[in-house]
Amino acid sequence: MRFQLSDDQRALRTGMRELLARRFGREALRAAVGRPGLDRALWRELGAAGFFALRLPEAEGGVGLGLPEAVLVFEEAGRVLLPGPLIATHLAAGTVPGAAEGETVVAAADGGGLLEWRDAADVVLGETEGPGGTEGPGEAEGPGPGEAVALRSVDPLTPLHRVRARGAPDPVAVLLTAAEQLGTATRACELAVEHARTREQFGRPIGAFQAVQHLCADLLARVETARAALYAAAVTSAPADIAAARLLADEAAVRGARDCLQVHGGMGFTWEADVHLLLKRAWVRARRAGGGADAEELLARELLSGAGR
Repeated sequence: MRFQLSDDQRALRTGMRELLARRFGREALRAAVGRPGLDRALWRELGAAGFFALRLPEAEGGVGLGLPEAVLVFEEAGRVLLPGPLIATHLAAGTVPGAAEGETVVAAADGGGLLEWRDAADVVLGETEGPGGTEGPGEAEGPGPGEAVALRSVDPLTPLHRVRARGAPDPVAVLLTAAEQLGTATRACELAVEHARTREQFGRPIGAFQAVQHLCADLLARVETARAALYAAAVTSAPADIAAARLLADEAAVRGARDCLQVHGGMGFTWEADVHLLLKRAWVRARRAGGGADAEELLARELLSGAGR
């Protein structure tokens, strides 16, 4: 099966990339790291651009597009590490007043009990009483039993709480998480190749060395494999396809950021570099919406049921 983006889809992706480049470029990213917090003006601009109302029917004031188009814009958001409860607000459009327009910030507990941006949200969905434990991509601090437990997040742009949550992860949330991971993996690949071309050692670019070439080739291979799986899952919406896309995108983002860091050498570990931000966000997302374990279990059940036919 061959998937080709339509002219309208390409225009949508280009428009979102240009908007984010203008409103959340590298300088804005670094400023956000230094002063964590939700940019309400940017949130409203995303709403005006149709980011949150993308899949809402036109009759209800939305854009009237589908899941494939949502995947494209969330991929762009992941590419620039756009912060905030983007998926929760997107899923709440048409249900929570003001979410579609970006006037209301919505956070939601996922099936694994992680809650992002709880204190910055106007509306919090899916949280029940109790902390639900302290494991996750951070360390517990503060509140006792009966309250949400604040976590020291590894990602400075993703405040976290551990909460008791209702229900299983939303498959759309899983797919859009995979889209964000793919965007981050793509950016890691771009940064690695750019550094390999411009950084010189022993009088020539480090990209001339075979070990670095192999790292960059592996980065690209994982990105394109994840992209094919993600776009297919956006078309089929099949649970097994979504699970496979999630696993491949998580691997592309986490391993890709690690390999990108290795290409950068010691420079990649410094606070001034952006590489570590990619890795930290990928780590946090990999635990979102039930994490990879749920996807592995779903695929295992599919394989076992198919073996009996």
